[in-house]
Amino acid sequence: MTDYTSNTEALLTTDMTKVFWPAQKKLDTEEESQRSLGQTHYRLAKIFFDKADYNKAEMHFLQAIELCELPTDAHAILKVAGFLVRIYSETLKKEDAATFIDISKMVLDLQLAQYDNPSLVPSEILFFSGVVGTYYGQYEEAKKNYSLAYKKAQEENEPDVVAKSLLSLAQTYFHEKDFKSCIKSLSLLEQLLSILNKGYLKGSMYLLYGNVMNQTGEYKKALDYFDQSCKELASKSCWNLLGYTFLGRGISYKKMSEYKTSLTYFELAQNVINSQQSKKLVEKIMKEISEVNDSNIDFFIDRHNRLIHEKELGTIDFKHRFVLLEILFLLAQNPGKYFDKDDLSREIWKDEYNPLIHDKLIYTSISRLRKLIEPNVDKAKYILRGKDGYTFNPHVQVSFYHGTDINVDSIANVEIGSPL
Repeated sequence: MTDYTSNTEALLTTDMTKVFWPAQKKLDTEEESQRSLGQTHYRLAKIFFDKADYNKAEMHFLQAIELCELPTDAHAILKVAGFLVRIYSETLKKEDAATFIDISKMVLDLQLAQYDNPSLVPSEILFFSGVVGTYYGQYEEAKKNYSLAYKKAQEENEPDVVAKSLLSLAQTYFHEKDFKSCIKSLSLLEQLLSILNKGYLKGSMYLLYGNVMNQTGEYKKALDYFDQSCKELASKSCWNLLGYTFLGRGISYKKMSEYKTSLTYFELAQNVINSQQSKKLVEKIMKEISEVNDSNIDFFIDRHNRLIHEKELGTIDFKHRFVLLEILFLLAQNPGKYFDKDDLSREIWKDEYNPLIHDKLIYTSISRLRKLIEPNVDKAKYILRGKDGYTFNPHVQVSFYHGTDINVDSIANVEIGSPL
């Protein structure tokens, strides 16, 4: 926490009665002055948040929430608490995030209790129901509420809520690896944002598009989307997602086996952030760098996207060579271990060895594989043959990449660009 308060929990236990349930009604002029001051802190906090100065943003958001009162300022409390949760997720402050998640749940329950008929719940409250569900990892319930918010906001003619609901839906689908549904939500959002002037939402949308393309193997499209994200964010002077766009670009080039370029973008991502504040992003960057920073790697296997990179031959596409990739993967994972015809028949073809069937099959497959991956077929470097069968050269430096993991964040399950 900042110097404003050394302990969030203490702030809540000592001041919450004043913050949320004032002992007596203030005069209208005092209320107006308090509200104006709260709005000023909120606007300042948003500026610092967009600039990724999370310490100053936190300070002003805390001062803003201290000036809120229930039930009048319930919506403001939900928004401010949401920003604080995102800040604490990015700065890896789990306990502080949990405090404001609980506050969000409390305020939301008070709001929902006002409606006897669920059909009367406004779209904004339905949206925050989805947000709070996401905090607790209740994704099915969150998707349900985002969908309801989207439909209700259309009826209420609330385009901002429509946009936020669509982006949140898309992010939830992405976490669940349902890329088809994610793209469908993003396409609807893109149509809406062609009319609405929402640069930050556009930047977040294109960033998510790029991440989806990285997962589906469309890396050039991913790079285009990251470029569009940068342009939108720059037009609004929003820098808190810039490091994530460079990270995404680095991942694209990494998956294209262009490792030097990928490292350049990972280093750029490091250079544009405050490593003392953007701790979650730092962890993501370091994880990616650790997989490509070994200059001695001769052979790189991306089984997830069925791509191989050989130091001399470059990238080799295995998308339609399923058996050959499985043979290569088996041997490369066990360098120095010999696999005879019995082993290969069982491991690759899931069958007992039959010389009439497997002799020619194995010979032909190994021959085709060598022609693909060996710089000099006459002098094998990778796949060696001995009296005990075939093995992968144990003296070769090989690296495995199984695809970028989609890790739902351990803190609050939110990204810094999640809409509020």
